[in-house]
Amino acid sequence: MTKNEFLEELRSKLVGLPKEDVDERICFYEEMINDRMDEGKSEEEAVADIGTVDEVIRQIAKDTPLVSLVKHKIKPKRRLAGWEIALIAGTSPFWFPFAIVAIVLLFVGFILMWTGAIVVYATEVSLIAAAFMSLVSFFLGVFDGGGITANITYLGMAGMCFGGAIGLGFGCYGVTKGMVNATRGMFIGIKSWFIKKGDKK
Repeated sequence: MTKNEFLEELRSKLVGLPKEDVDERICFYEEMINDRMDEGKSEEEAVADIGTVDEVIRQIAKDTPLVSLVKHKIKPKRRLAGWEIALIAGTSPFWFPFAIVAIVLLFVGFILMWTGAIVVYATEVSLIAAAFMSLVSFFLGVFDGGGITANITYLGMAGMCFGGAIGLGFGCYGVTKGMVNATRGMFIGIKSWFIKKGDKK
């Protein structure tokens, strides 16, 4: 892909950004390509170093706040006529409830996505608490002259719970890392959609 082809495709996919932001991004990537060409790379190699247009879009989405993207999208490009305002107001009993339901469903989906992580952490806390209580029961049994069988049972339970808590701790780390990455990916995907919405191919 040549530099001009890359920049033209990038510009066509940045329709969700204000014009000044688009111009700024185009200049930035044009300069990056030129710098690589000055280092001795061919035009195609310099463009390939930057990555694909979709990869660039994802990077731009990562760096751009979602609020500014939404604000640019909902900002009217022209002043609404009286009949348009009346039409929006008149049809609001139909589309407004659907919009609210869509927002609520997105929020519920996000909460459900994190429910698994909450369950894992709750189990971790329960195992630690059970291990601690088993140790307390063991020491109370030793000092109060409790039966040896009961004391060994409490000690064994404490060991199993501590071992389970240690093992599950790695699971907590993995689940948290996965959920954070999934959440970040979801938001980047949403922002990429806003940036590329209206993309003409």
